[in-house]
Amino acid sequence: MIHDWIGQRLFQQVHHRNLVYNTCWEDPRLDREALDLTASDTVLVITSAGCNALDYALAGAKAVHAVDVNPLQNALLELKIACVKSLDYERFFQLFGMGSVNNFGSVYHARVRPLMPAFAQKIWDRRLHLLDGTTKRQSFYFCGSSGYFAYWINFYIDRIARVRDVIMEMLSASSIEVQQRLFQEHQLGKTIFGPMIRWLVRRDTTMSMLGVPRAQRAQIDRGYQGGISQFVVDRVEQVFTQLSLSDNYFWRVYLTGQYTPTCCPEYLAEHQFEKLRQVVDRVTTNNSTVTEFLTTQHESISRFVLLDHMDWLATNHHQALADEWQQILFAATPNARVLWRTAGLKCDFVDSISVHCGGKRREMGDLLRYRIELADSLHQRDRVNTYGRFYVADLSTINAK
Repeated sequence: MIHDWIGQRLFQQVHHRNLVYNTCWEDPRLDREALDLTASDTVLVITSAGCNALDYALAGAKAVHAVDVNPLQNALLELKIACVKSLDYERFFQLFGMGSVNNFGSVYHARVRPLMPAFAQKIWDRRLHLLDGTTKRQSFYFCGSSGYFAYWINFYIDRIARVRDVIMEMLSASSIEVQQRLFQEHQLGKTIFGPMIRWLVRRDTTMSMLGVPRAQRAQIDRGYQGGISQFVVDRVEQVFTQLSLSDNYFWRVYLTGQYTPTCCPEYLAEHQFEKLRQVVDRVTTNNSTVTEFLTTQHESISRFVLLDHMDWLATNHHQALADEWQQILFAATPNARVLWRTAGLKCDFVDSISVHCGGKRREMGDLLRYRIELADSLHQRDRVNTYGRFYVADLSTINAK
């Protein structure tokens, strides 16, 4: 019990006082297929780093409400929105593609800052050093708590394992077969995942830096042979040997601190920049929980993207999770669709949640129509490959109130 309390407190401290995510680690290519967005759709998404909120706007959503309890995550999205409006593409990509812009402070104060809300101005006024390349870690993608861990991994690759050349060769490999050969020839499984790394990924401190609460780690420890450390080893090996790295911008930025013009999120692609400028005002940020936002939101929502935050709520705040689903029911349009991810191999806590619907108590399992084949087929193509399961479900809201 004391370990659970310590883990929870540590996670809360990291998430409420720090920028945790400097890039999204959910594959929007899957989300686009699962959401099937149209010009009439309104989306609610947990903000994270805001990359995917911008992607949904590019995909054609009418409105995207980015919601997060951590104001630093919303401030990052506000910074991106302001930079889309005020910078040319070259400087925009230099900042969020390459991870820094020299003397960014002067550009920020003259052009970017006036376009941001006061809370975001206050946050970035004190953190411009993360974006101007003057820190020891240089790239923004090596900053923040998850970025710091990425920086340490890159130090390990360069100075301890000494496999930088082969990593770069794998990232530019022409085929999966080439990746497999390189991985096997250089025994990367043993070289990278030595005792030190395996020890690190079992630590609550490490997992909290990566945005993984103790509850998620416990799910994997219970459901995966070898626990969290073997789960990480197996998933990374699968990325390197079974998924193409040529367009895997998630792992490229994690292993290099940079994107490239041909391997980057859609919001950073040059051919999308003018369209992004046209649709960026469809994205808004909200410093609140999902429940708080939906309680005060009067617009109906047709698409909900809940990421993996329910793993934590299910263990530590079950009533808050039930309240959230109640508000989702109240706010949802007929046949709304919900996406979520989980660390475990099976999400076994949603179906039993009790809510009011149609004047009586119902369980969520009776109100959700799971798209199992769609979700499983998409999950197999997940370029991130760090989640245990992906869920897509349509929501029956007939007479929810």
